Amino acid sequence: MSAPAAFRTQLLDAIPRLRRYARSLVYDTHAADDLVQTALERALAHWHQFDQRRDLLAWLLSITHNAHLDEVRKQSRYAPLAEDDSGTQQAGPAIDLDAGLDLLRALQRLPLEQREVLVLAGVEQLSYAECADILRIPIGTVMSRLSRGRAALRALLGSPADAATPAPAAARRPTLRRIA
Repeated sequence: MSAPAAFRTQLLDAIPRLRRYARSLVYDTHAADDLVQTALERALAHWHQFDQRRDLLAWLLSITHNAHLDEVRKQSRYAPLAEDDSGTQQAGPAIDLDAGLDLLRALQRLPLEQREVLVLAGVEQLSYAECADILRIPIGTVMSRLSRGRAALRALLGSPADAATPAPAAARRPTLRRIA
């Protein structure tokens, strides 16, 4: 039994938002398109399990998120170590600290947990409850990851708001003077 035409139409309408979310997860157009295709295949295969009272986009984003986690788990089993200039091995891609930071690079440098919440809440304009449902985490965790992610982005982008904020008392050190 195939999915009804109305369901397929809604899937097609959701593709641009799914692609944007997938690109924020993997930062590779081809891998993002593969991720969206996997999510759409899963959605079509399990369309009968969709609860009509639920938002379709939230359901699709949840499927995309889970497909991404499956891919990360699969790749982590076979991930080779990259070799840096000194000949030592390190896991993952090297980060170019001298390059100018823009929003895309700053987002890429954030931990996946913070990046997911920032994209879902900030870009996709989903509520905290919808984010929590998609990521299968408590709302409080969504709020704390969002707060930490925003703070990390401000730090990475050198926000002027951070410069105006005085350092905490523990971070300020008194200056010593020599008395002759």
